[in-house]
Amino acid sequence: MTGSTEDYAPHPHIGGRTAALRALAAWRAAAPGAPRVVVLTGDAGSGRSRLLTGFLMLCEPEYRKQLPLDAMDPSTVPPELPAPAVPSAEGLTAAQVLWLIADHFGLRATGVQGVYAELAALDEPVTVVVPDVDRAGPVRAADEPARLVREVLAPLAATGTVRLMAEVPRPLAAEVTEGLPPGTAQIIDLDAPEWADPDLLVRYAQAALDPEFGAPELPFTVDPAARLALGAAIGRRAGSPLVVQLAVHCALMAPEGFDPADERFLPTSVGTALDLHARRLGTDSQTLRLLLAPLALAEAEGIPVQLWSRLASAVAGHDMSPAIAGGMLLAGPFVQPVEVPAEAGEGSDGSAEGDSADGERTLLRLLHPALAEEIRAGLPNVSAAQTQIAMALLEAVPDQDWGKADPYVRDHIAGHTLEAGLLPQLLTDPGLFVHADPVPLRAAVEAVPLEQLGAPARTYLRTAPLLTRTQAPTLLRAALLETAFVEDGLPEYAEAIHGRLGLDLPWQTLWSLPVAGGVSAVTVGSLPGAEGAGATPVAVLVVPPGTPGARPVGAGAGGGESGTTAEGGESGTTAEGGKSETAVLVHHLVQPGLLDDADLDRIVRPSEEERAAAPLGLSRGGDYLRVWNRADQEVVAALISDTPFTAADLSPDGILLVATERGAKALRIRAAGAGIAS
Repeated sequence: MTGSTEDYAPHPHIGGRTAALRALAAWRAAAPGAPRVVVLTGDAGSGRSRLLTGFLMLCEPEYRKQLPLDAMDPSTVPPELPAPAVPSAEGLTAAQVLWLIADHFGLRATGVQGVYAELAALDEPVTVVVPDVDRAGPVRAADEPARLVREVLAPLAATGTVRLMAEVPRPLAAEVTEGLPPGTAQIIDLDAPEWADPDLLVRYAQAALDPEFGAPELPFTVDPAARLALGAAIGRRAGSPLVVQLAVHCALMAPEGFDPADERFLPTSVGTALDLHARRLGTDSQTLRLLLAPLALAEAEGIPVQLWSRLASAVAGHDMSPAIAGGMLLAGPFVQPVEVPAEAGEGSDGSAEGDSADGERTLLRLLHPALAEEIRAGLPNVSAAQTQIAMALLEAVPDQDWGKADPYVRDHIAGHTLEAGLLPQLLTDPGLFVHADPVPLRAAVEAVPLEQLGAPARTYLRTAPLLTRTQAPTLLRAALLETAFVEDGLPEYAEAIHGRLGLDLPWQTLWSLPVAGGVSAVTVGSLPGAEGAGATPVAVLVVPPGTPGARPVGAGAGGGESGTTAEGGESGTTAEGGKSETAVLVHHLVQPGLLDDADLDRIVRPSEEERAAAPLGLSRGGDYLRVWNRADQEVVAALISDTPFTAADLSPDGILLVATERGAKALRIRAAGAGIAS
């Protein structure tokens, strides 16, 4: 092989990059001397995503059938093998990417180290390709790409049974391969001379201008000579595939007055693409950059179209709506609309402004992250701009009711306030905790130093893993946060969830008692009053000896004819059923407070007949409890926990007593309320 490509057809999706494709094909084939780990990098806009996409087409059996393999350079075509694992990192946390890999290979590990141990113990090597590392994370300011490299990619690279390829931003590329033996890894930098392909830019520009591939019919696109000459000029001046794309977009979307022979308006960088386009349309570049600033600062898939004017005006400090109203020719080459499904219940009437009649909503985002980098770099103060955006988003919440807020405002204001340095001040509203998507909110809160968080935010941070693991809907989030606030001594926040949010929760947490060493068994009962006075409902908690306020008792305390078993039967004591010398606390069942002087011998437990006649029944697993109507077996409440339940009991009148290794709590079940599925 001489290295000549003249007799071969280029990859139809890539159009070139032969040297890089040869290296990737050798990696895929595990050819002699080929590295086990390949890191694909380059400047933003260098075409690394396009190259990796084209290569993966060659690795996927169904896509291979659609490619002209016989006409391509054989050294660029990998052998036909089972498709590799391809966990895209876009929008995901490092942990989510790792568990995608674990799921793909059917690993049984329950912890991070177990995943790497199982991979290392495999009999045959496995292949993993991780694209879009630069787009990792639900919140941009949380710097998830760096965490993904350090916590997932570097350990994978160090695992000898893993053949790894990753598309990584240049500043992080060396961290993936650091410490690996010589010859194990290779970094392919598409901007380095040995991997660059200048002819690719010309071919890309000429194809993008061709009406056969979707370009509009214009004088400089339908005339082959003019098209080829313009494409050659664009490709010669452009520094990357992205700049080619921007140059073509600017010419095609605003062709009036465009002179293909005037190379002064052909950009050489992302920044000059912005500046030259604005100048050609008779506008100053700053106006264009301010129009695009909200998109450069946006989270997730982009901002709702109806918020664009409000946020651009906030960043600019003056009304930008006239510029936006007539500015689509100006901004259009750099903006990409995205249609996403509208959420049920958006806004007060079930829809959000800007939603289409067919149930979709339009988001706007920049064409490429490199545009965002360029625009952000030109802002005088990114933190100040984010502050203005955050204030504008807050003003867009109807009646300061997060349940009525636009989904973008509700789910992503935390990302904006994080970069503005204002997130701790925002984390005082239980309505936001309840209604916001817990994935981006958790990521944003975790990025704040713990000492800067107030008590409500710490409760949210403690509860968030449970919310994200279960993908809890709004009502279940509210219920779990309500009980968490009571557990953490913040009853006013629990009351706010009950009183201000208008949600029909399945329970009300009556009290919570922390116990060092946990509670191993519980039972409900009643303490008869003196001389005909009403009985006092009580909770008997079996705790470790030496617990402050506890009284030592003999073997079997707390058991006998009450408590629940792991399967929900109404007899037994602990999850393990063990009986040993221990101690008990007696607590009011329906209100906070210990009964230090209660006579244990006088406590009356519900009879089996009373339990059988009660309207509600209880079932229990390791990390869930379900309360159900005996009449129709319908679940009326489901409680899940981030730590295993050690014991539970249900009083005949519907008070659920729960114990974990952290302590005990009591919840009044509202059987008439909406049911919850766990």
